[in-house]
Amino acid sequence: FFFFLGMEKVVVCPYKRPNALYRLICFPWAGGGTSQLAQWGKLFSSSVEVSSVRLPGRESRCKEPFAKDMATVVNEITSALLKELQEKPFAFFGHSFGSYISFAVALHLKEKYGLEPFHLFLSGAHAPHSEAFLPIKTVSISDTKDEDVLKYIEVLGGTPSELLQSEDIKEHLILTFREDLRVLQTLSFEKAERNIPFSCDITCFNGSEDKSHDVEAWHDLTSGDISFYELPGGHFYLLEPSNEIFLTKHITKCMENAGL
Repeated sequence: FFFFLGMEKVVVCPYKRPNALYRLICFPWAGGGTSQLAQWGKLFSSSVEVSSVRLPGRESRCKEPFAKDMATVVNEITSALLKELQEKPFAFFGHSFGSYISFAVALHLKEKYGLEPFHLFLSGAHAPHSEAFLPIKTVSISDTKDEDVLKYIEVLGGTPSELLQSEDIKEHLILTFREDLRVLQTLSFEKAERNIPFSCDITCFNGSEDKSHDVEAWHDLTSGDISFYELPGGHFYLLEPSNEIFLTKHITKCMENAGL
C-alpha cells in the first residue's frame, strides 16, 4: 500500500488505461508541475496511457524539500516506475529540463536494469554532452538575482501572466526554477569513446522562434533512427493547441508503428 502511495506521489496519471499497449511517461520543464502534460492523457488513443512525473517541492509535494541533485531525482523516479516499466513497452517525452531528466532516467534504467524506452521524444533541449549545454552547467545560480530569474521565466513564456501577479506564487516559482536549475547542473554525462548508450529511436522537437538547440549531437547517443521537427512558436511552442495536436498525433503514430 505504501508503495502505491509513493507511486501516486511521484507519477500522476489522471486518465488510467489498464488495457493500453504502451506507456508514455512525460517529464515537465523547470519550475513546472504535472498540470499540462498529465492532461495529454485525454488526447491520446486508447492504446497509450500517459503519466507525468512530479518532482518534490511542487503541487501536492510542495511541503517536501527540493531534490538536491540529479541522482536523487533519477533514483526516486526509477523506484516509483520500475515495476510498471517492466510490464509493457514505454516511451519518454521531456520538454527542456524534462528532456534532461528523461535522458538521465533512461540512462540509469539501461545501465542498471537493461531496460530502455522504445522511443525518446525530446523537446527544447541540447544533447547533454554537447558544447551548447556547458553554459547551463556553469551559470552561477546563487549570484543570479530574483528579478533576473523572473525575467528569464517571462522571456521563456509558459507561465500565465496572471500567476505572476501573485507575490506568493511568483516567489515559489522563482525558488522552484532555481532549484531545478541546481539539479540540472549536477547532471554529469561524459560520452565515452565508441560507447553508444541507446538503441531506441529519438525524435527532437523545437519551437521555430526558440533559440536553436544542439540537437544534432543526439545522433551520437543512439544507434536508432533520429528525426527532427520544428513547430511554430517560442520555447513553449508545445502549449499552443495546434502544436499539441501535432505532437500527440505524431507521438501516437510513432508508438503505434514501432512494431512491438
